[in-house]
Order: sequence, then C-alpha cells, then structure tokens
Amino acid sequence: MAQYFEVHAQNPQPRLLKQAAAILAKGGIAAVPTDSSYALVCHLDDKAAADRLRQIRGVDDRHLLTLICRDLAELSHYAIVDNRQYRLLKRVTPGPYTFVLEATKEVPRRVSHPSRKTIGLRVPEHPVILGLLAEHPGALLATTLIPQGASEPLNDAQEIRQRYEKLLDAILDAGACTSEPTTVVDLTQGEPEIVRVGRGDIAALGL
Repeated sequence: MAQYFEVHAQNPQPRLLKQAAAILAKGGIAAVPTDSSYALVCHLDDKAAADRLRQIRGVDDRHLLTLICRDLAELSHYAIVDNRQYRLLKRVTPGPYTFVLEATKEVPRRVSHPSRKTIGLRVPEHPVILGLLAEHPGALLATTLIPQGASEPLNDAQEIRQRYEKLLDAILDAGACTSEPTTVVDLTQGEPEIVRVGRGDIAALGL
C-alpha cells in the first residue's frame, strides 16, 4: 500500500521528501511529478526495484528507462559528454528534455541499451522531483507513468492513487502537472536527432 504525501508544488516540505527518499532507499517505487508528467522512479542500483518498475509500467527489459539527475554535473557522472553536447545541454536544462548519450561505467548494463551502451538522461525543472533528488544519493531511474495499453501519461495524483495504490510504495501529490512527455534528443549519432517531439521546445535546441 502506497504511502501518500501531499506536498507543496513550489515549496515541497523537506520532512516529507526525506520520508519519500527513505522509501526509495529501501527498494520502493514512487510516483512523482515532473515538468512533463508524473513518473515512476526507483533507486538506480536496485535490480529488484527496477524489475518492479518495469512490471508496473507494463514494459519489458528492452524498454529503455531514463536517469533523472539533479544537475549537469551529476548527469556527466553517468554519461560521456563532449564540449559540443555540453553546450546544448546547458542551453535547455533544467527542462522537459531527455537526451540519449553514451553511458559511463556508473550505469548498470542492465538499464542501458544492450548493444549501443547508451542511456536517456534528463535534468527536470519541477521543485518536487528536484527536492527529492536532493535527499537521494545519486540519480533516480525513471519511466513516464503511462498506463499499460494507453498512449498518454497520467498527470493527476488522485487518479494514480486509485489505479496504483496497491502497487506503489509512495505517491507524491503536488497537484496536476502537464501530461505531455519530454522531447527526446539523440546525441550519439554525430548530429543531434529528434527522436520524439514533446513538451520541450525544439526551437530552443537551436537545431
């Protein structure tokens, strides 16, 4: 049964974030708001938690997950970033973009692309997920909360509670957020390639 936290969207209560981070540290799965939609998150180094996250989301191990980082310094711990890529990242982060980059050895092989050794990474702008990251050691493994068989992500914590309360360990309710996924940009093929158009403005990328 999920522990339910009502948090302030702009000034989330540190006490509640600490409690949620403790749940993640013990292998829990949480639904959290981001600047694109609600997402499912867990501890990166917990294989059982990652397997549960995929099961709840209804995807197999071929579905690539994303690392949510607190800033570009942390992102560069998990991805190989050259100067050109860094300038692009700095221009639009934090924000609703996911970037596909070559993974470093800090990323478990079970969550990176099986042949290309790449990983999706993002630095969000929402105060709640950033506050949770501040209480959690390292990046969070994440996937957009899209119900199995659906095409649109969920953005209402009450609906998430009704549908997933028995499957999750924590739900952070900061009110409704947007329901549009991130814009995904592949930076591993030389020239940046738009993989998915989402909430992030393509024009801001300068491509």
